Amino acid sequence: MNTRVLIVDDSATMRAILSRLLGSEPDIEVIGAAKDAMEARGMIRELNPDVVTLDIEMPGMNGLDFLEKIMQLRPMPVVVVSGITRKGADTTIRALELGAVDCYAKPDGSVNALLENDGGTLAEMVREAARVRFVRVASKPSAPVSPVAQQTIVASRSASAITKLIAIGASTGGVEALHHLLPAFPKSCPPTIIVQHISAAFAPAMAERLDKQCNATVKLIESGEVLKPGHIYIAPGNDKHAVIGGGTDTIIVKMIEGDKVSGHRPSIDAMFESVAQKLGPAAIGILLTGMGQDGARGLLAMRRAGGRTIAQDEATSTVYGMPRAAADLGAAENILPLPRIAERALSAAGL
Repeated sequence: MNTRVLIVDDSATMRAILSRLLGSEPDIEVIGAAKDAMEARGMIRELNPDVVTLDIEMPGMNGLDFLEKIMQLRPMPVVVVSGITRKGADTTIRALELGAVDCYAKPDGSVNALLENDGGTLAEMVREAARVRFVRVASKPSAPVSPVAQQTIVASRSASAITKLIAIGASTGGVEALHHLLPAFPKSCPPTIIVQHISAAFAPAMAERLDKQCNATVKLIESGEVLKPGHIYIAPGNDKHAVIGGGTDTIIVKMIEGDKVSGHRPSIDAMFESVAQKLGPAAIGILLTGMGQDGARGLLAMRRAGGRTIAQDEATSTVYGMPRAAADLGAAENILPLPRIAERALSAAGL
């Protein structure tokens, strides 16, 4: 059965381009194209598409408000089509937090450049989006740790706490999951490293938004930097692997060249395996929602090295692909709903 797609974009030219990119695929059918939110609402009711592509930067409408209403009243897979300007990146990350499945970056340049450089990317996003089912974890992200609890945590840290590390991998639905998970980390949390499958164009905006929401400092990884408590480091999605190393007293992270691992670069497996090798039982691994199997093998390596391992459960995963693969391998010591993961991970870290 073909995947039925509705395109929403104020530009007639862009509607034609997206229709051409998707309509040329034998398993995808473009069933309509709307120029604004009002027209899109009627077409959604009438046509019941499998996937919607949505330009959230359309003038004359608030795309985020429209997306939020879709997710509240009639949840369905939405692929955001966005420019890579600063404003476009910020808006896209907010859309992913609201429940958009993926983000397609419109490159700057001519129409021909877009057609020539797509390489099937949009069609693959649509195929993956069509496999998504929607869950509602909570109306708000996890509450930050209270000042009193924060003081208790700081006082209880041992001198050797720097050797603890939390490693997190996520893909489809991961931005929304991180938006719920990370605000529960205290200001004094162990150094935390994250590989989220996301375009490099949107990674800086994701890190900045999370930094505003979290007690800990959230930033993009700078290759060669020493990892410190109270910091959460996100791989920049720059087509390099994020791996850890260092001597006996420090943990450093590097961005390195290399072939794709488990179909990705940066790869969660590559990161988890380096953590297993460097830290063994001093690490905690968390594998969140996502398509495919990246991270399952690496999480198993962490568990075999004595680390504590957690996978998100099916009920709260947007896509139960990567966590399922980890569960099938016996890589996850704990399989938990998203609201319980932070508490378990912090407890395993001695907090």
